[in-house]
Amino acid sequence: MGLISLLWGIAAMLWMVVALIPLLGWGNWFLIPFAAIGAVIGAIGIAITRSENRGRAKAGLILNCIVIVVGIARLSLGGGVI
Repeated sequence: MGLISLLWGIAAMLWMVVALIPLLGWGNWFLIPFAAIGAVIGAIGIAITRSENRGRAKAGLILNCIVIVVGIARLSLGGGVI
């Protein structure tokens, strides 16, 4: 679960970089739910993994949370969140 969350977070981060380009901000509407699913996978990975093997799940959870925050901030700056 940790590896899946980490890879999901990396894919979301790459998508976020593309969505920062002007006129491609509509991608944030799809990016936020995508990253939320990755964050849920990371949280499940943290819950079911032994404490010494939680590094990848924590990294995936953090990456996905960063993407969600930046996506919401980008939507609010562009007037996408009403």
